[in-house]
Amino acid sequence: MPKHGKRYRALLEKVDPNRVYTIDEAAALVKELATAKFDETVEVHAKLGIDPRKSDQNVRGTVSLPHGLGKQVRVLAIAKGEKIKEAEEAGADYVGGEEIIQKILDGWMDFDAVVATPDVMGAVGSKLGRILGPRGLLPNPKAGTVGFNIGEIIKEIKAGRIEFRNDKTGAIHAPVGKASFPPEKLADNIRAFIKALEASKPETAKGTFLRSVYVTSTMGPSIRINPHS
Repeated sequence: MPKHGKRYRALLEKVDPNRVYTIDEAAALVKELATAKFDETVEVHAKLGIDPRKSDQNVRGTVSLPHGLGKQVRVLAIAKGEKIKEAEEAGADYVGGEEIIQKILDGWMDFDAVVATPDVMGAVGSKLGRILGPRGLLPNPKAGTVGFNIGEIIKEIKAGRIEFRNDKTGAIHAPVGKASFPPEKLADNIRAFIKALEASKPETAKGTFLRSVYVTSTMGPSIRINPHS
């Protein structure tokens, strides 16, 4: 296993490994532990009581964080007709149809989120599925990134809406803000994410759903929290 540096070990001493912190305590502590030279992203990592091998127990959803993510999200909108203008007016960074699909096929990937209208999803899925799918960028109705209300979707993403889904180990990882946020705003975002996560619990999942929840910054140690605090 790789050894942690002196800075990380010093930060680790500030976290009590036998303690489960409240959300408010963790929001304040994670700021103290974010000592990198850049504005670190604060993330939530949760181990879920699901069997990820069963499709009916997979978790996927979206949540609009009350204070956003603290960063500009570059949104690509794939549409046609009047919906192109609607996407542009809503603030999409890139808008197009077949020509932008070809641009992605040629290797262009300068965007953070992709939305589309239903009438172009046939082409998007068949041509870009293998490129966008593994990156978690393929538009999907369940994720709220496909719809004829494309302007509304774009505005929500720009305002701080995020998508979450479990990985193959049954864990969820999601950004909830920046270390520069005031602790009360971080706490609000963490609570909003946990509420959305609990609301997405599959009916077939039995027992404790949130088995363990941690908050961490990009370069800092993890802090275990009580998600219901």
